[in-house]
Amino acid sequence: MIDTDSGFVTVLSKRAEAAGWLLRTSGGAVPPDQLVAMKLNALLVDPAVLGDEAWRYLDRVCNLLPDLGVVVCTGRSTVAQRVRGLRLGVDDWITKPSHPEEAIARIEAVTRRHRRGRHEPESSPVLAGELEIRPDRFQAFVSGDSLDLTRREFELLHLLAGTQGQVLERETIYQRVWGYAMAHGDRSVDVFIRKLRQKLEKRSPDWEYIHTHFGVGYRFDPEPSADAVPPVGPALSQASSNGQSSQVVHKSFTAA
Repeated sequence: MIDTDSGFVTVLSKRAEAAGWLLRTSGGAVPPDQLVAMKLNALLVDPAVLGDEAWRYLDRVCNLLPDLGVVVCTGRSTVAQRVRGLRLGVDDWITKPSHPEEAIARIEAVTRRHRRGRHEPESSPVLAGELEIRPDRFQAFVSGDSLDLTRREFELLHLLAGTQGQVLERETIYQRVWGYAMAHGDRSVDVFIRKLRQKLEKRSPDWEYIHTHFGVGYRFDPEPSADAVPPVGPALSQASSNGQSSQVVHKSFTAA
């Protein structure tokens, strides 16, 4: 909660504590990187506290933390201001004076909407190579055998498969799977990609699913692995009755 209205902050803090919430308060702008580290469900902010930087701050927060519920709670505002905020990505706008119970209820509603958006993927199976991805079961299968994916591994695979053929940057993957901006130096995406590849290679060794674009990110594009290409047949030789050397088919040629 970013607000300097001591009376409102005190009352809302008590109501939040009674509801079992952990409420953190600040009298000024909290850098988005710190918001990432806090792993918040929602942010209640009064733009008046932020002064001239209010719009820029709201824009950065809404873009860097797309799964964070953002609620503005401020004094009188114009229609143009409210419309601008909502178009930037603010989820709700409350006008002060506001009853704390209403603020709590609106924050709960925003949080529920974001939670539903994250955890209700499409139920249609996705087929790729030997892989069957089942969003309704949060799992993937090869010939009926489960890959035993964790929830995070499944969400990562489902995201990549849903953008087949496209290169996704690490930061984009992190935002869409973890739900907030990636902190500098965080290697979580690479670690989970490695785990996912290991499970795919174990169940489907003849296919390569995830391709690395160094310095950028990853691309999902199933194709038979190089090891799965049938080897060139044995060299053909024909013994010459007149003692000439045998003829050998060049290894770079294959049958048409």
